[in-house]
Amino acid sequence: MGRFSPFRWLSPADGGGRLSIFIFHRVMPHVDPLRPGEPDEPRFERIVEFLVRHFSVLPLAQAQRSLCDGTLPAAAACITFDDGYADNLTAAAPILRRHGAPATVFVATGFTGGTRMFNDSVIEAVRALPGGDTDWREFGLGQHRITDDASRLELIGEALRDLKYRPPQERAAVAAELSHRAGLDGAPPLMLSRSQIFEWRDLGFDVGGHTVNHPILARLGDADAAAEIAAGRDHLREWLGEAPDVFAYPNGVPGRDYSPRDSELVRRAGYRCAVSTARGAAARDVDPYQLPRFTPWDRSMWQFGLRCAQTLVEARRDVAGDAIKNNREVHS
Repeated sequence: MGRFSPFRWLSPADGGGRLSIFIFHRVMPHVDPLRPGEPDEPRFERIVEFLVRHFSVLPLAQAQRSLCDGTLPAAAACITFDDGYADNLTAAAPILRRHGAPATVFVATGFTGGTRMFNDSVIEAVRALPGGDTDWREFGLGQHRITDDASRLELIGEALRDLKYRPPQERAAVAAELSHRAGLDGAPPLMLSRSQIFEWRDLGFDVGGHTVNHPILARLGDADAAAEIAAGRDHLREWLGEAPDVFAYPNGVPGRDYSPRDSELVRRAGYRCAVSTARGAAARDVDPYQLPRFTPWDRSMWQFGLRCAQTLVEARRDVAGDAIKNNREVHS
């Protein structure tokens, strides 16, 4: 990492540092117009090269301990993957190893081996649709006109925003029927198998929990939420011989997708920390069960770097604002 890197100045070592946690899902072999947020292999390699050059990339569990202890190196960062896609191993892992970058994959254990997540079934069903009018009213998903990739992306966005908040069984049933009608029965699985999870771990990468069925935890009752969190950890402990220390909330928006109850359930299940999808960089006083994450989706690396710097500036500004507020309260 360069001595005069602005990221070292924005996130100095020890107690003044901030932890930047980057979130990914898949790494594609080629650019996919229906998955614009997913980097292809060349773009992911550029991102990893950038992070290794400008940040101190650490395993998440180690970074969280150092954050709490006030011993973070300058410009500390982590790389994480949600859901447990097979291409994390086949495409991302070789790139990570080439650059000596650690990473964590959060596995939703109910989809392990031989299956697809509901969102992938929807995306592929939309990809297979012919041009013209599409009527999904029987699924509560309206009518749409397919003309180009932009209209397909619009339909995917609307369908996923709706389906992700339905009960897991209903969500899975709708996605399966859409996939069936699109002629996608028997399509190859996309998720890591148990043996691939083991292989990922044996390459030196970390594995974290992500529930069993990827539900919106805030929509579940107490018993069901606790079961999803604990059972996912139990599965990984059974498969790997050790229980994971880190957890990622499905969808991950604080207050909407998970609540303080769920953070407490994660703690009770035995996890040491958890990550959300709240944008930001973590300061030392952050709740260890609500670590923020982000990823700039900019195509050019200078814009990617600018957004990384902006996130660190905002984190410093938030801390400064809190200090000013506390000072005013003390002297009022």
